[in-house]
Amino acid sequence: MDRTAMLKNATGLEIAIVGMAGRFPGARSVDEFWQLLQEGREAIAALDSEALRQQGVSPELLNDPQHVKAGGVLADVDRFDAAFFGYSPREAELLDPQQRLFLECAWEALETAGYDAQRYDGTVGVYGGAGMNGYLFNLYSSARIRESASPYELFLASDKDFLTTRVSYKLDLQGPSLDIQTACSSSLVAVHTACQSLLSGECDMALAGGVAVSKQRGYRYQEGGIYSPDGHCRAFDAQAAGTVGGNGVGIVALKRLEDALRDGDTIDAVIKGSAVNNDGARKVSYTAPRIDSQAAVIRAAQAMAEVPPETISYIEAHGTGTALGDPIEIAALTQAFQPAGLVADLAAGSVAIGSVKTNIGHLDAAAGIASLIKAVLALKHRQIPASLHFQQPNPQIDFEQTPFYVNAALADWPQGKNPRRTGVSSFGIGGTNVHVILEEAEEGAIAPKNTPTSAQLLILSAKTEAALEAATANLAAHLERQPVDLADVAYTLQMGRRPFSHRRTLVCQSPSDAVRQLQERSFSSHQAAESPSPVAFMFSGQGSQHPGMARQLYGQPVFRESLERCAELLAGEGIALLDLLNQGGEEINQTAIAQPLLFAVEYALAQLWQSW
Repeated sequence: MDRTAMLKNATGLEIAIVGMAGRFPGARSVDEFWQLLQEGREAIAALDSEALRQQGVSPELLNDPQHVKAGGVLADVDRFDAAFFGYSPREAELLDPQQRLFLECAWEALETAGYDAQRYDGTVGVYGGAGMNGYLFNLYSSARIRESASPYELFLASDKDFLTTRVSYKLDLQGPSLDIQTACSSSLVAVHTACQSLLSGECDMALAGGVAVSKQRGYRYQEGGIYSPDGHCRAFDAQAAGTVGGNGVGIVALKRLEDALRDGDTIDAVIKGSAVNNDGARKVSYTAPRIDSQAAVIRAAQAMAEVPPETISYIEAHGTGTALGDPIEIAALTQAFQPAGLVADLAAGSVAIGSVKTNIGHLDAAAGIASLIKAVLALKHRQIPASLHFQQPNPQIDFEQTPFYVNAALADWPQGKNPRRTGVSSFGIGGTNVHVILEEAEEGAIAPKNTPTSAQLLILSAKTEAALEAATANLAAHLERQPVDLADVAYTLQMGRRPFSHRRTLVCQSPSDAVRQLQERSFSSHQAAESPSPVAFMFSGQGSQHPGMARQLYGQPVFRESLERCAELLAGEGIALLDLLNQGGEEINQTAIAQPLLFAVEYALAQLWQSW
């Protein structure tokens, strides 16, 4: 599908999601996250009492029947590739793990988008939010740290103010760098803000998301509070009595849709519109949600997207599973989708609804980005994952009087007369509400990258030998698992990855051929110099000519046009260039013939290289 077809219904305000990275409870990557969602697994873990005791939880609390030992735990939060980002071990020790994870995921998001920031001809902005830094308490409890690090060093390593600017500094990104803090809605507000910056021309690409990491020590259940009595989040269910805390990080890479199509980017989904507002003072308390302001932000996002509510078939809800929050959210959605009951097309049970918090818990500042990534994956895979633990609806919610139903099992997402569309909500304590409208990317809408020959050169590089081995295994696994265009893979590895000193190359004809060579280690490896040497192309001299020369290259349009231009000029000198190249004969060994023949082939080859 060409660019015109993709943009035929566009308003000019669309933003393309061109890359994603994330780590969530039970999932070390976005691919593993989708597998978890597709299988309907809950990643909220039961916490071990002995481990909690070693972390300092008192015996009194551990024995308290109201203490719930559950949480969404993130693996390997204590691991960080400090050397990769130029940090000393001491600097890394001081750095808030949230900032370490956000930095690593920012790099990964750019790589999944297919870009090396140093070679990207545009500005990249960074927008994100973080949870409270509990790691700082660990640092201050260490006499060694207090004596060796100044308060200013600890401030720079710990404060939320430096979350996004640290990424911009380490990755050399020169667009806006803004920290967004609106409590639970921070990361989705960061996405909204990034979209506005892209539309206003402040940057050409944006990284947006959030992170929340804290020690999961369980919590003490209080009736009427926000936390669940049994360690499960039962959004919209009759037994719903609260949520569960969790850790995670997620970042999306964004570009204006027309730019993404022009540049041949892989588009995961399209943001049609988004909106942000606040509850103000007309609610029962500072932490309470408000129906009409939630409804207003949803309507505002739909208006910006120019999307009628009856064309939206799935809502990824805020869905905390609280007795107060769930009924208010459904009432607000109903008000937004059926103002005064005027939208007749939205019959009861026509719009699916779900909450990722039932799988991974409430990720605080990263909650909104987790919801967004889930919704994008649902659009990509044409399936709506199950919202877990739903058996009977909350008695305060009359779903029969709404367009909504809780999607309690994995379901195929059928194609209707409109593109698949979803809305994503995130509501922060304190009243900052955000809603985003997503639309699927049409299949075949990706422009092809350069495809020079049937054989492709795949290159890998890393900063260490161990990292290169890991990259080799990852590439083999990806090619074995995913249907791919090998030319696209070659292009991205060459142009969308930063070159490092440990390098590996192979020439292959197909993905299966590449997998075989990678597994059998049929590749070339070397270590490049720190300062790369200049490259010179050298052409072979007389004696290398032969019949059939350049036959494969002749299939490349640029080469063919250049060679035929030379043939026209040589025809005036009585030399039938194309016949000689095809048939050969004694003539091609004569200097008067061989030299112009070789020049023509090498000239056409140089033109082809330049076009690539």
